[in-house]
Amino acid sequence: MDTSELAVLLRFMDQAFDKKAWHGPNLRGCFRRVTPEAAAWRPAPDRHSIAEIVLHAAYWKYVVRRKLHGLKRGSFPIKGSNWFPVPARLSTEQWAGMIRLLEEEHRRLREAVAAFPLESLHRNPHGSKLTHAVLIEGIACHDVYHAGQIQVLRALWKSEVDA
Repeated sequence: MDTSELAVLLRFMDQAFDKKAWHGPNLRGCFRRVTPEAAAWRPAPDRHSIAEIVLHAAYWKYVVRRKLHGLKRGSFPIKGSNWFPVPARLSTEQWAGMIRLLEEEHRRLREAVAAFPLESLHRNPHGSKLTHAVLIEGIACHDVYHAGQIQVLRALWKSEVDA
């Protein structure tokens, strides 16, 4: 088993996103079998939906990748930042597109991390107070955090539908 710091960070990212982990469902596993109706549902008007969390997670993977490469803003496929509006009703195609966007952003980020120069891990990207390593750790934690939120939303949706 490769125990280099970069390998450990990649395993952490993988477990948080789409590989088996001891902590429970990873982010990708949490929205498996979620219908477009459940993805768009929100427990209250001022609360986020599963679909919004999926787009939010995709956006922050993009942000970390952009910081790793020192790229300028503006190339995320959806206009805006952080939280994106989602219609109250989603088609199967819209929901599938959101999932594809998250999977693509994860793939691109993982490739960026895998190719990242080890000697630069503990340097700060331009304009950041956090090192590259901390950003990579943070994006994995971000996935686990939102996986928990999605699990709660799924349970609330089920109780709403079963009521």
